[in-house]
Order: sequence, then structure tokens, then C-alpha cells
Amino acid sequence: MTSSIAASRSIILSRRSLLGATAASLALAALPAGVMSARAQSLIQRPVKIIVPFSPGTGMDSLARIVGQQLQQRSGQPAVVENRVGASGNIGSQVVATAAPDGYTLMVTANTFVMTPPLYKNVPYDVVKDFAPIGMIALGQMVLVIHPSVKATTLPEFIALAKAQPGKIDYASPGNGTPQHLAMESFKLAAGINLNHIPYKGSGGAVQDLLGGTVGAMIMPVHTALPYLADNRIRVLGLTGAERSAMAPQIATLAEQGVSGFAVDLWYGMYAPAKTPPDMVKHLNAELNQILADPAVRETIQKQGMVVRSGTPDALAQLTAKDLAHWTKVINDAKIQPE
Repeated sequence: MTSSIAASRSIILSRRSLLGATAASLALAALPAGVMSARAQSLIQRPVKIIVPFSPGTGMDSLARIVGQQLQQRSGQPAVVENRVGASGNIGSQVVATAAPDGYTLMVTANTFVMTPPLYKNVPYDVVKDFAPIGMIALGQMVLVIHPSVKATTLPEFIALAKAQPGKIDYASPGNGTPQHLAMESFKLAAGINLNHIPYKGSGGAVQDLLGGTVGAMIMPVHTALPYLADNRIRVLGLTGAERSAMAPQIATLAEQGVSGFAVDLWYGMYAPAKTPPDMVKHLNAELNQILADPAVRETIQKQGMVVRSGTPDALAQLTAKDLAHWTKVINDAKIQPE
């Protein structure tokens, strides 16, 4: 009797195991072949944490969530985005700099990363020595805009007006040390003009005061500017980067209009702690680039007002070192005091 019960239980368990295995097989079969292949080859064997050193809703936060979702699907492991805000990104960056170098703590950040060290007296990390670049993600293009009350309709007219009235035209930025602030300071140096900086605590107040005419000029993301341009609430004088925007190909760059030696975009990249194993860095870079090659991902990023830019870890390492030197010089030449 006992052996009969045991045999029945064995049959039931076998059937359950078979049903479970069948369900798992069906679930795997429902996944795209590329995802199944990626999971089989992935070096990622446990949850990944992606640190964003700024608040939710920023460009880097959006990119981190897009990439994280895709990485989770490809690896079969959770990819959790964690916002660690404060000190212009220094708090979140330090978390990554001091994390275990195993490839399971990553950071998605912007070129603010290389702007803050020369602006702060005691930055607790070295952007070159304490991080392992994984790869570029995107560019965020920006434009120089003015309020219609400013008596200029073209870039040359604005530069001439600023030279005739040194320090009389106010410009807004989302705050000291932000890319918009340092881009304008770099433009001032390149154009040989003097504008008065009015820092705000975030973009909202800065944009509203520009629209109201309280300040005369600002550098802002192109996708933010275009609706106000369509309503004739601002004038766009040119793109700050090296190339025209697919969103507004009719807008010339500042360089095309004669401001030489000036090209500034927002750029976004992914980093890991220094000493992360080379095979893991290579694997993460390959995963990132394959994610960015997906047409649906590219379209999603473009809708955020950004342009996809993939690349190698070495390319991001070179960009990091080059921009650190560039912004250190701009900050010194503009006599911006460290905080």
C-alpha cells in the first residue's frame, strides 16, 4: 500500500516537472531569437544597478531607464535605476567610484561629469583614474536663443550688440556649473563678448524668465526651444554643436556663422568603477551598442530630443580626458570660482 502511494506521488511529481519544463520551454520559445541568444552568452549573472547622479526626469535618467530595460531583457537579470542626487552629481559619481569593480554597478551620466571637478575644491574622485568607460549613448543638441526684445535678429547682430553694451545683456542658466552655463561662458570667450550670468535653480524658472523678457539670452536643448520658436516667443541664433540637428535642419551652427573654435553639445555615457575586468567592460560595451542599434530604441531616444551615439570604451575615455582639460581651461579663463 505504502509503495503504491509512493509510486503515485512519483508519477504526479514527474507530471508536474514535465508540465513546468514544458511551460518554461514555451516561455523561452516566445522570446525573440536574438534575446535568447544574448541571454545564453551574457556575462551578467545577477542584478545590475545603474546609478544616475541626478534627479528623475533628466536626460540621463531617461537614457538609463531605456538602456536598463533593454539590458534586463537581454540578460534575464534585473537592471535597477537608482537616482543618487546631490552636489551637482558628485554624490552619485562617488558611489560608483567606490563600488566593487565587478560590472554590476554602472553609471549613466552627462558631460557635467567632467565639468564639476574644476568647479569644486574637494571632489572625492578622479574622473579619469576612478572610472572605466563603457561607451557613449547619445548627444543632446543645444541652441543659443534670445528674447524678441533684444535688438538683434542674427548671430552677428547679437555679437555686435553685446560688444557695444558689455555686461548689459543678462543670460539665464539652470545653475552654476551646468552645461548650459559653461557652454555660454565658452561662447563668450570664443565671440569676445561679455554677458551677465543669472543662475537659476533648475531650467523651469530660467526658461520662464527668458520667455517673459526678464533675461535676454539662454542656451537650451533644441527640442525645448522649438515649440517656443514656432510661437515666436524666442529667436534662435544657432546650434552650439558641431553639426546641424535633424529636428531643425534649417538652423545653422554657430561655427558655420563664424564663431570659430566653438562646438558644445550635451553628451551622455556609461561608466563602471575602475579596475572592472576587461572582459566585462568589453561585454557591457557590446551589449550597449547592440541596444543602441535597435531601431525602436533609436526612435525612443530621438523622441527625447537626443541623437544616438555609440562607440568604444577607448573613445569615451579619450572624450572624457579631452573635455576635462577643455572645461578646466574654460573655467580658468572665464575666472569662474570653485565652490
